[in-house]
Amino acid sequence: MCKRRVKMSEYFDVGSLAVIAITFILFMLALVAKGFTHDLLLEAGVFLVSVKLILMAYKNSITTKTVLKDLKDIKKTLEKRED
Repeated sequence: MCKRRVKMSEYFDVGSLAVIAITFILFMLALVAKGFTHDLLLEAGVFLVSVKLILMAYKNSITTKTVLKDLKDIKKTLEKRED
C-alpha cells in the first residue's frame, strides 16, 4: 500500500504560518525576559496549547480532504451505476 507524500504547505495557509511564527517568537521573548523561573511553566503551557490548536487544525484539514475525496469517489460510482 503506497501512501501519497503529504506536503504541509498544502494544509497551512500564510495566516497559520504567521501564527506559528509569532507564537514561537513570543514564547522565546518571554523565556528571555522572565528567565528560568516558575513562570516558565505558565509560558510553556500557553505555547503548548497554541501548538495543540495548530496540530488540530492540520489534522482537521487532512481529514476534510480525505472525506471529500471519498465522497467524490462515491459520486462517480453512483453515476456509473445510473448509466
